[in-house]
Amino acid sequence: MKTTKKLFALIISALITSSVIGPMAAIGQVKTSRRPAYTVADLGTLAGGNTSFGFDMNNAGAVGGSSNLSVDDPAQHAVIWYRGQTIDLGTLGGPNSAAGGPNANFAAPVNSETALADPLGEAFCGFGNNLQCLAAVWRNGVLTSLPVLPNGRNSQAYGINDAGQIVGFAENAIADDCATPFQARRFEPVIWDADGQIRRLQIPDGDTVAFAFGINNSGQSVGGSGLCSNTIIPPFANITSPHATLWNSDGSAVDLGNLGGAINTASAINNRGDVSGAAQVPEGPVHAFMWTSKSGMQDLGTLAGDFLSVSPCCSTINDSRQVVGFSIGENGPRAFIWDKGQMTDLNELVAGSPLYLLFAQAINERGQITGFGVTETGELHAFLATPTKRGS
Repeated sequence: MKTTKKLFALIISALITSSVIGPMAAIGQVKTSRRPAYTVADLGTLAGGNTSFGFDMNNAGAVGGSSNLSVDDPAQHAVIWYRGQTIDLGTLGGPNSAAGGPNANFAAPVNSETALADPLGEAFCGFGNNLQCLAAVWRNGVLTSLPVLPNGRNSQAYGINDAGQIVGFAENAIADDCATPFQARRFEPVIWDADGQIRRLQIPDGDTVAFAFGINNSGQSVGGSGLCSNTIIPPFANITSPHATLWNSDGSAVDLGNLGGAINTASAINNRGDVSGAAQVPEGPVHAFMWTSKSGMQDLGTLAGDFLSVSPCCSTINDSRQVVGFSIGENGPRAFIWDKGQMTDLNELVAGSPLYLLFAQAINERGQITGFGVTETGELHAFLATPTKRGS
Protein backbone atom coordinates (compact mmCIF):
# COMPACT_ATOMS: atom_id res chain seq x y z
CA MET A 1 0.00 0.00 0.00
CA LYS A 2 2.81 2.42 0.88
CA THR A 3 4.53 1.63 -2.42
CA THR A 4 1.33 2.35 -4.34
CA LYS A 5 0.76 5.65 -2.58
CA LYS A 6 4.39 6.70 -2.98
CA LEU A 7 4.40 6.01 -6.73
CA PHE A 8 1.03 7.71 -7.21
CA ALA A 9 2.35 10.77 -5.36
CA LEU A 10 5.46 10.75 -7.56
CA ILE A 11 3.39 10.76 -10.74
CA ILE A 12 1.09 13.53 -9.55
CA SER A 13 4.06 15.58 -8.36
CA ALA A 14 5.76 15.22 -11.74
CA LEU A 15 2.64 16.38 -13.55
CA ILE A 16 1.78 19.27 -11.26
CA THR A 17 5.13 20.68 -10.18
CA SER A 18 7.03 20.34 -13.46
CA SER A 19 7.04 23.71 -15.21
CA VAL A 20 5.01 24.08 -18.37
CA ILE A 21 7.29 26.90 -19.44
CA GLY A 22 9.71 24.43 -21.05
CA PRO A 23 7.06 22.73 -23.21
CA MET A 24 5.46 26.07 -24.12
CA ALA A 25 8.80 27.50 -25.18
CA ALA A 26 9.47 24.42 -27.29
CA ILE A 27 6.46 24.95 -29.54
CA GLY A 28 7.72 25.45 -33.06
CA GLN A 29 11.33 24.99 -31.93
CA VAL A 30 11.55 21.18 -31.84
CA LYS A 31 13.96 20.11 -34.55
CA THR A 32 12.91 17.02 -36.47
CA SER A 33 15.73 14.63 -37.29
CA ARG A 34 13.86 13.42 -40.35
CA ARG A 35 11.11 14.60 -42.65
CA PRO A 36 7.95 15.40 -40.71
CA ALA A 37 6.02 12.17 -40.11
CA TYR A 38 2.84 13.78 -38.78
CA THR A 39 0.74 16.87 -39.19
CA VAL A 40 -0.95 18.07 -36.01
CA ALA A 41 -4.40 19.65 -35.72
CA ASP A 42 -5.48 21.51 -32.60
CA LEU A 43 -9.03 20.21 -32.04
CA GLY A 44 -10.00 23.23 -29.98
CA THR A 45 -12.77 23.40 -27.40
CA LEU A 46 -16.50 23.87 -27.11
CA ALA A 47 -17.59 27.45 -27.72
CA GLY A 48 -16.57 29.54 -24.72
CA GLY A 49 -14.18 26.92 -23.34
CA ASN A 50 -10.39 26.95 -23.09
CA THR A 51 -9.50 23.37 -22.11
CA SER A 52 -10.02 20.05 -23.88
CA PHE A 53 -8.74 16.48 -23.77
CA GLY A 54 -8.62 13.79 -26.47
CA PHE A 55 -8.99 10.29 -25.00
CA ASP A 56 -9.85 7.81 -27.76
CA MET A 57 -10.70 7.56 -31.45
CA ASN A 58 -11.95 5.36 -34.28
CA ASN A 59 -10.36 4.50 -37.62
CA ALA A 60 -12.18 7.37 -39.33
CA GLY A 61 -10.35 9.85 -37.12
CA ALA A 62 -13.33 10.74 -34.94
CA VAL A 63 -12.02 11.61 -31.47
CA GLY A 64 -13.82 11.23 -28.15
CA GLY A 65 -12.89 13.35 -25.16
CA SER A 66 -14.07 16.34 -23.17
CA SER A 67 -14.05 20.14 -23.10
CA ASN A 68 -15.09 22.80 -20.66
CA LEU A 69 -17.90 25.18 -21.54
CA SER A 70 -16.53 28.39 -20.10
CA VAL A 71 -13.22 29.96 -19.19
CA ASP A 72 -14.71 30.64 -15.77
CA ASP A 73 -16.09 27.12 -15.28
CA PRO A 74 -13.83 24.02 -15.22
CA ALA A 75 -16.74 21.59 -15.65
CA GLN A 76 -16.21 19.26 -18.61
CA HIS A 77 -18.70 17.93 -21.16
CA ALA A 78 -18.15 14.81 -23.24
CA VAL A 79 -17.44 15.68 -26.87
CA ILE A 80 -16.70 14.08 -30.22
CA TRP A 81 -14.55 15.87 -32.78
CA TYR A 82 -15.07 14.89 -36.40
CA ARG A 83 -14.39 16.71 -39.67
CA GLY A 84 -14.24 20.12 -38.07
CA GLN A 85 -17.24 19.63 -35.82
CA THR A 86 -17.14 19.65 -32.02
CA ILE A 87 -20.23 17.81 -30.81
CA ASP A 88 -21.38 18.29 -27.20
CA LEU A 89 -22.68 14.93 -25.92
CA GLY A 90 -24.15 16.46 -22.77
CA THR A 91 -24.45 14.89 -19.31
CA LEU A 92 -26.93 12.81 -17.30
CA GLY A 93 -27.93 15.83 -15.25
CA GLY A 94 -24.67 16.57 -13.43
CA PRO A 95 -22.04 19.14 -14.36
CA ASN A 96 -19.39 16.80 -15.78
CA SER A 97 -18.98 14.05 -18.36
CA ALA A 98 -16.24 12.61 -20.59
CA ALA A 99 -16.29 10.35 -23.65
CA GLY A 100 -14.21 7.49 -24.95
CA GLY A 101 -14.45 5.79 -28.33
CA PRO A 102 -16.27 6.21 -30.62
CA ASN A 103 -16.50 2.89 -32.48
CA ALA A 104 -16.98 2.38 -36.22
CA ASN A 105 -20.70 3.14 -35.84
CA PHE A 106 -19.98 6.37 -33.94
CA ALA A 107 -21.34 5.03 -30.64
CA ALA A 108 -19.31 6.31 -27.70
CA PRO A 109 -18.96 5.26 -24.06
CA VAL A 110 -19.46 8.13 -21.65
CA ASN A 111 -18.93 8.64 -17.92
CA SER A 112 -21.27 11.21 -16.48
CA GLU A 113 -22.24 12.66 -13.14
CA THR A 114 -25.92 12.82 -12.29
CA ALA A 115 -27.55 15.49 -10.15
CA LEU A 116 -27.85 13.07 -7.21
CA ALA A 117 -25.42 13.29 -4.30
CA ASP A 118 -23.70 10.00 -3.50
CA PRO A 119 -25.07 8.90 -0.11
CA LEU A 120 -21.61 7.73 1.01
CA GLY A 121 -19.85 10.87 -0.19
CA GLU A 122 -18.04 8.94 -2.93
CA ALA A 123 -16.57 10.62 -6.01
CA PHE A 124 -16.66 7.64 -8.37
CA CYS A 125 -16.27 9.66 -11.57
CA GLY A 126 -13.20 11.44 -10.26
CA PHE A 127 -14.52 14.95 -10.84
CA GLY A 128 -14.58 15.65 -7.10
CA ASN A 129 -18.22 16.64 -6.73
CA ASN A 130 -19.35 13.59 -4.72
CA LEU A 131 -22.20 13.01 -7.14
CA GLN A 132 -23.46 9.71 -8.49
CA CYS A 133 -21.44 8.53 -11.50
CA LEU A 134 -22.98 6.44 -14.26
CA ALA A 135 -21.66 4.73 -17.36
CA ALA A 136 -23.61 5.72 -20.45
CA VAL A 137 -23.60 5.30 -24.21
CA TRP A 138 -24.05 8.08 -26.76
CA ARG A 139 -25.70 6.64 -29.86
CA ASN A 140 -27.63 8.37 -32.67
CA GLY A 141 -27.45 11.68 -30.86
CA VAL A 142 -28.90 10.39 -27.57
CA LEU A 143 -27.07 9.85 -24.27
CA THR A 144 -28.47 6.85 -22.35
CA SER A 145 -27.38 5.54 -18.96
CA LEU A 146 -26.32 1.90 -18.65
CA PRO A 147 -27.43 -0.50 -15.89
CA VAL A 148 -25.54 -0.76 -12.60
CA LEU A 149 -24.94 -3.95 -10.62
CA PRO A 150 -27.60 -5.06 -8.11
CA ASN A 151 -27.46 -2.77 -5.06
CA GLY A 152 -24.66 -0.77 -6.69
CA ARG A 153 -24.88 2.98 -7.26
CA ASN A 154 -21.97 3.87 -9.54
CA SER A 155 -20.25 2.70 -12.72
CA GLN A 156 -17.75 3.78 -15.36
CA ALA A 157 -17.42 2.90 -19.07
CA TYR A 158 -14.18 3.12 -21.04
CA GLY A 159 -13.73 1.00 -24.17
CA ILE A 160 -16.14 0.06 -26.94
CA ASN A 161 -15.74 -2.35 -29.85
CA ASP A 162 -17.36 -2.34 -33.27
CA ALA A 163 -19.99 -4.85 -32.10
CA GLY A 164 -21.18 -2.29 -29.57
CA GLN A 165 -19.84 -4.05 -26.46
CA ILE A 166 -18.74 -1.58 -23.80
CA VAL A 167 -16.22 -2.43 -21.10
CA GLY A 168 -15.69 -0.80 -17.73
CA PHE A 169 -16.43 -1.46 -14.09
CA ALA A 170 -19.23 -1.04 -11.59
CA GLU A 171 -19.59 -0.69 -7.87
CA ASN A 172 -21.19 -3.49 -5.87
CA ALA A 173 -22.71 -3.50 -2.37
CA ILE A 174 -19.66 -4.81 -0.47
CA ALA A 175 -18.11 -2.28 1.91
CA ASP A 176 -14.31 -2.29 2.10
CA ASP A 177 -11.23 -0.28 3.11
CA CYS A 178 -10.38 1.11 -0.32
CA ALA A 179 -7.21 2.89 -1.42
CA THR A 180 -9.00 5.64 -3.31
CA PRO A 181 -10.07 8.70 -1.33
CA PHE A 182 -13.86 8.78 -0.82
CA GLN A 183 -14.27 5.19 -2.11
CA ALA A 184 -16.09 2.93 0.37
CA ARG A 185 -17.27 -0.03 -1.72
CA ARG A 186 -15.70 -2.66 -3.91
CA PHE A 187 -15.87 -2.50 -7.71
CA GLU A 188 -15.68 -5.17 -10.38
CA PRO A 189 -15.13 -5.40 -14.15
CA VAL A 190 -18.17 -5.60 -16.40
CA ILE A 191 -19.21 -5.64 -20.03
CA TRP A 192 -22.38 -4.06 -21.28
CA ASP A 193 -23.39 -6.09 -24.33
CA ALA A 194 -24.86 -4.48 -27.43
CA ASP A 195 -28.37 -4.82 -25.98
CA GLY A 196 -27.26 -2.83 -22.93
CA GLN A 197 -27.36 -5.72 -20.47
CA ILE A 198 -24.59 -5.77 -17.86
CA ARG A 199 -22.37 -8.85 -17.50
CA ARG A 200 -19.76 -9.52 -14.81
CA LEU A 201 -16.19 -10.49 -15.64
CA GLN A 202 -14.22 -12.81 -13.38
CA ILE A 203 -12.16 -11.30 -10.56
CA PRO A 204 -8.90 -13.30 -10.32
CA ASP A 205 -8.47 -15.62 -7.35
CA GLY A 206 -7.06 -13.81 -4.33
CA ASP A 207 -8.23 -10.37 -5.52
CA THR A 208 -11.37 -8.54 -4.44
CA VAL A 209 -11.67 -5.68 -6.96
CA ALA A 210 -10.87 -5.09 -10.63
CA PHE A 211 -11.43 -2.61 -13.43
CA ALA A 212 -11.49 -3.07 -17.21
CA PHE A 213 -10.33 -0.52 -19.76
CA GLY A 214 -9.88 -1.72 -23.34
CA ILE A 215 -11.81 -4.19 -25.47
CA ASN A 216 -11.14 -5.61 -28.95
CA ASN A 217 -13.52 -6.80 -31.65
CA SER A 218 -13.26 -10.40 -30.39
CA GLY A 219 -14.62 -9.39 -27.00
CA GLN A 220 -11.30 -9.74 -25.15
CA SER A 221 -10.72 -7.01 -22.59
CA VAL A 222 -7.91 -5.83 -20.29
CA GLY A 223 -7.40 -3.90 -17.08
CA GLY A 224 -6.14 -4.44 -13.56
CA SER A 225 -7.06 -6.27 -10.36
CA GLY A 226 -6.07 -6.34 -6.72
CA LEU A 227 -7.45 -5.58 -3.28
CA CYS A 228 -9.61 -2.58 -2.48
CA SER A 229 -6.87 -1.51 -0.06
CA ASN A 230 -4.11 -1.39 -2.71
CA THR A 231 -5.91 -0.61 -5.97
CA ILE A 232 -6.75 3.00 -6.75
CA ILE A 233 -9.94 3.31 -8.73
CA PRO A 234 -9.64 5.07 -12.10
CA PRO A 235 -9.55 7.86 -13.08
CA PHE A 236 -7.68 8.90 -9.91
CA ALA A 237 -4.83 6.76 -11.29
CA ASN A 238 -4.84 4.02 -13.89
CA ILE A 239 -1.55 2.27 -13.18
CA THR A 240 -1.87 1.22 -9.56
CA SER A 241 -3.24 -2.33 -9.59
CA PRO A 242 -1.03 -5.28 -8.56
CA HIS A 243 -2.11 -7.50 -11.46
CA ALA A 244 -2.31 -6.72 -15.18
CA THR A 245 -5.29 -8.76 -16.31
CA LEU A 246 -6.68 -10.00 -19.61
CA TRP A 247 -10.23 -11.29 -19.79
CA ASN A 248 -11.05 -13.77 -22.54
CA SER A 249 -14.31 -13.42 -24.43
CA ASP A 250 -15.92 -15.92 -22.02
CA GLY A 251 -15.06 -13.66 -19.07
CA SER A 252 -12.25 -15.80 -17.65
CA ALA A 253 -9.20 -13.94 -16.33
CA VAL A 254 -5.49 -14.29 -17.21
CA ASP A 255 -2.65 -12.67 -15.23
CA LEU A 256 -0.20 -11.14 -17.75
CA GLY A 257 2.76 -11.17 -15.37
CA ASN A 258 5.05 -8.32 -14.39
CA LEU A 259 8.39 -6.60 -14.96
CA GLY A 260 9.65 -7.36 -11.45
CA GLY A 261 7.58 -4.80 -9.55
CA ALA A 262 4.35 -4.76 -7.57
CA ILE A 263 2.28 -2.44 -9.79
CA ASN A 264 0.94 -3.74 -13.11
CA THR A 265 -1.98 -2.56 -15.24
CA ALA A 266 -3.05 -3.49 -18.77
CA SER A 267 -4.54 -0.54 -20.65
CA ALA A 268 -5.40 -1.57 -24.21
CA ILE A 269 -5.72 -4.63 -26.43
CA ASN A 270 -5.60 -4.83 -30.22
CA ASN A 271 -7.44 -7.25 -32.49
CA ARG A 272 -4.42 -9.60 -32.49
CA GLY A 273 -4.67 -9.97 -28.71
CA ASP A 274 -1.53 -7.88 -28.04
CA VAL A 275 -1.69 -5.70 -24.93
CA SER A 276 -0.17 -2.38 -23.85
CA GLY A 277 0.01 -0.94 -20.36
CA ALA A 278 2.38 0.06 -17.59
CA ALA A 279 4.29 -1.97 -15.01
CA GLN A 280 6.70 -1.21 -12.20
CA VAL A 281 10.33 -2.17 -12.78
CA PRO A 282 12.65 -3.34 -9.98
CA GLU A 283 14.26 0.12 -9.75
CA GLY A 284 10.92 1.60 -8.66
CA PRO A 285 9.27 3.62 -11.49
CA VAL A 286 6.70 2.28 -13.95
CA HIS A 287 7.48 1.72 -17.62
CA ALA A 288 5.19 1.24 -20.58
CA PHE A 289 4.98 -2.36 -21.74
CA MET A 290 3.76 -4.49 -24.61
CA TRP A 291 2.57 -8.04 -23.98
CA THR A 292 2.11 -10.75 -26.61
CA SER A 293 1.09 -14.37 -26.12
CA LYS A 294 4.38 -15.44 -27.70
CA SER A 295 6.86 -13.14 -25.95
CA GLY A 296 5.10 -12.16 -22.72
CA MET A 297 5.61 -8.72 -21.19
CA GLN A 298 8.25 -6.49 -22.81
CA ASP A 299 9.61 -3.34 -21.15
CA LEU A 300 9.39 -0.45 -23.65
CA GLY A 301 11.61 1.78 -21.52
CA THR A 302 11.39 5.59 -21.48
CA LEU A 303 12.49 8.46 -23.67
CA ALA A 304 16.15 9.40 -23.19
CA GLY A 305 16.75 11.07 -19.84
CA ASP A 306 13.28 10.32 -18.46
CA PHE A 307 12.42 8.18 -15.45
CA LEU A 308 8.85 7.04 -16.09
CA SER A 309 6.61 6.08 -19.00
CA VAL A 310 2.98 5.01 -19.32
CA SER A 311 0.83 3.62 -22.09
CA PRO A 312 -2.57 4.73 -20.78
CA CYS A 313 -6.18 3.69 -21.33
CA CYS A 314 -7.75 2.65 -23.65
CA SER A 315 -6.60 2.29 -27.31
CA THR A 316 -2.85 2.78 -27.11
CA ILE A 317 -1.84 -0.20 -29.29
CA ASN A 318 -2.93 -0.88 -32.87
CA ASP A 319 -2.75 -4.02 -34.99
CA SER A 320 0.64 -2.91 -36.37
CA ARG A 321 1.95 -3.08 -32.78
CA GLN A 322 2.58 0.64 -32.61
CA VAL A 323 2.24 1.83 -29.01
CA VAL A 324 1.66 5.39 -27.79
CA GLY A 325 1.73 7.05 -24.40
CA PHE A 326 3.75 9.56 -22.43
CA SER A 327 7.19 9.69 -20.85
CA ILE A 328 8.08 11.90 -17.87
CA GLY A 329 11.40 13.53 -16.96
CA GLU A 330 12.56 16.63 -15.16
CA ASN A 331 10.78 18.88 -17.67
CA GLY A 332 7.45 17.10 -17.38
CA PRO A 333 5.53 14.80 -19.74
CA ARG A 334 5.97 14.38 -23.49
CA ALA A 335 4.02 12.18 -25.88
CA PHE A 336 5.77 9.17 -27.41
CA ILE A 337 5.26 6.59 -30.11
CA TRP A 338 6.97 3.19 -29.88
CA ASP A 339 7.39 1.50 -33.26
CA LYS A 340 9.59 -1.40 -34.35
CA GLY A 341 11.56 -1.45 -31.12
CA GLN A 342 12.17 2.30 -30.82
CA MET A 343 10.49 4.90 -28.61
CA THR A 344 10.43 8.41 -30.11
CA ASP A 345 9.27 11.77 -28.78
CA LEU A 346 6.24 12.55 -30.94
CA ASN A 347 7.23 16.22 -30.92
CA GLU A 348 10.35 15.31 -32.91
CA LEU A 349 8.20 13.85 -35.69
CA VAL A 350 6.11 16.94 -36.38
CA ALA A 351 6.84 20.38 -37.79
CA GLY A 352 4.93 23.60 -37.20
CA SER A 353 2.68 22.04 -34.57
CA PRO A 354 0.26 24.44 -32.81
CA LEU A 355 0.80 22.43 -29.60
CA TYR A 356 3.58 20.83 -27.62
CA LEU A 357 2.31 17.25 -27.34
CA LEU A 358 2.22 16.12 -23.72
CA PHE A 359 0.06 12.99 -23.64
CA ALA A 360 -0.68 10.50 -26.44
CA GLN A 361 -3.86 8.66 -25.51
CA ALA A 362 -4.86 6.54 -28.53
CA ILE A 363 -3.69 5.33 -31.95
CA ASN A 364 -5.89 3.92 -34.72
CA GLU A 365 -5.20 1.53 -37.58
CA ARG A 366 -4.32 4.43 -39.89
CA GLY A 367 -1.63 5.48 -37.45
CA GLN A 368 -3.46 8.62 -36.38
CA ILE A 369 -2.82 9.63 -32.76
CA THR A 370 -4.91 11.65 -30.35
CA GLY A 371 -4.21 13.07 -26.92
CA PHE A 372 -3.65 16.53 -25.54
CA GLY A 373 -0.92 19.13 -25.43
CA VAL A 374 -0.21 22.70 -24.40
CA THR A 375 -0.66 25.81 -26.54
CA GLU A 376 1.67 28.82 -26.59
CA THR A 377 -0.67 30.53 -24.13
CA GLY A 378 -0.59 27.60 -21.69
CA GLU A 379 -3.99 26.09 -22.46
CA LEU A 380 -4.46 22.31 -22.65
CA HIS A 381 -6.07 21.27 -25.96
CA ALA A 382 -6.91 17.97 -27.61
CA PHE A 383 -4.98 17.14 -30.78
CA LEU A 384 -5.12 14.83 -33.77
CA ALA A 385 -1.80 13.83 -35.35
CA THR A 386 -2.10 12.35 -38.85
CA PRO A 387 0.77 10.53 -40.63
CA THR A 388 2.14 12.25 -43.70
CA LYS A 389 3.05 10.39 -46.88
CA ARG A 390 6.52 11.93 -46.72
CA GLY A 391 7.29 10.81 -43.16
CA SER A 392 10.18 8.38 -42.84
